[in-house]
Amino acid sequence: MSFRELFSSEGAIHLVTTDSELIHRSRDDPQAFAVLYDKYCRSVHRYAATRAGESIADDVMSQTFLVAFESRESFDHEWEDARPWLFGIATNLLRRHHRTEARRLKAFARAAGRDSYGDGTDRVAERLDAAAATADLAAAMRKLAPADRECLLLYAWADLTYEGIALATGVPVGTVRSRLNRARRILRDTAALHHIDDKEIDHERANAPAGNA
Repeated sequence: MSFRELFSSEGAIHLVTTDSELIHRSRDDPQAFAVLYDKYCRSVHRYAATRAGESIADDVMSQTFLVAFESRESFDHEWEDARPWLFGIATNLLRRHHRTEARRLKAFARAAGRDSYGDGTDRVAERLDAAAATADLAAAMRKLAPADRECLLLYAWADLTYEGIALATGVPVGTVRSRLNRARRILRDTAALHHIDDKEIDHERANAPAGNA
């Protein structure tokens, strides 16, 4: 049974202002957690689907919120934003499907290389360049160590800060920086991706702990 089937946000109180408050309130009022589900279920599903496919994403998304609900007592309330916590759970669940993710990257590279070029349009050169870049990117992603790839995908697809990735993966921020820099270098050194540099850019994403806000 999915989280949505277990709980309904109908009638839930929406006056709380932070995820931390929702989780705290859900200890006594489970409907408050359904508001959190409504807020983030699509982004968690999209992250899982991009990595492992739609069929697996359905299960990962449901399991993420079930695990989160059952472990909500352990949530660190210094953080107002629940996304690092939720994406950390989703990432742990996705590790069970690492072979599926590897197959998707391999298939992605093959499909990009088979793009149709013989239609005689003026955009053939652009499509060739785009297909080559896509194939190179997929190939480069496959070369990354799993931990480096996780950090990169949490940064690029979950839109987490370095601090958020550290919370999601359970490693120090310095380790996150090292992994992202290493991933950037591999992507930069791929033939079609020379425009990627290895400078550290965090874009001041707003999911720092409440105490640091």
